[in-house]
Amino acid sequence: MRRGLVLEGGAMRGLWSAGVTDVMMEHGVEPDGLIGVSAGAAFGCNYKSRQIGRAIRYNTRFAKDARYSGIRSLLRSGNYFNAEFGYHVVPYEYDVFDTQTFEQNPMRFTVVCTDVLTGQAVYHDIDHVDYEELEWLRASASMPLASKVVKVQGHQLLDGGVSDSIPLEYYERQGFNRNVVILTQPKGFVKEPNKLMPVMRIALRKYPKMLKAMDERHVMYNHELDYVAEAERQGRCLVIRPDGKIPIGHISHNPDEMRHVYEMGRTIGERYIEQIKEFYKS
Repeated sequence: MRRGLVLEGGAMRGLWSAGVTDVMMEHGVEPDGLIGVSAGAAFGCNYKSRQIGRAIRYNTRFAKDARYSGIRSLLRSGNYFNAEFGYHVVPYEYDVFDTQTFEQNPMRFTVVCTDVLTGQAVYHDIDHVDYEELEWLRASASMPLASKVVKVQGHQLLDGGVSDSIPLEYYERQGFNRNVVILTQPKGFVKEPNKLMPVMRIALRKYPKMLKAMDERHVMYNHELDYVAEAERQGRCLVIRPDGKIPIGHISHNPDEMRHVYEMGRTIGERYIEQIKEFYKS
């Protein structure tokens, strides 16, 4: 049996997931692998480095810091979340990422990105930490319109959620047959077509296959929800989701709002922790 943890994205809704996963870490739950998409990757890396509370800590600390994110960063660099400061300064100077623990932990850690030239998902395992590997992490969480295309190791990448929002099927193909899936939308959620497609068609006009993937994302996402529901029915996965809509937008500069969402995730984590332990045992 190989135990997997699947984390979908959702931008700042990912702090809810961080609350759940911090509870899991506090209880010593150790999956064999973790696959994260977008915020699920950016915050999920702290699971492999075993740094409880790190995601909520640095997000609240820098919530109103112009060096970390904001319109000024977007206008100057093309990235709402400052690429250099957020991914290459904070982890080394302000809230140090435990690279040694990350690299020694045998847990497999996979991030999902979208290749803008093909519109297809790219899956990349990170087992060590350096500048390029952190760029893969950044690429997974680089939202269209709010980020420039990330060029790394011959790929041109953006948000993994465009091509594979809930990568349970992929992870099962990798041999993970006992998966906890953490979603950031409540039961019954149905994704609608993207209302920003007219703007996307202008901003990403150089990438027609990426535009096609974005235009069809709601179809892909709803199909993946059906796949997860069937896997849950068959007992192959345990799904953890919020009770209702998470009260935070894609972008937030309000530390209190962030803490509230994080604590909501912790509450759900405490509710499910014994079930998670039993699921991974069976």
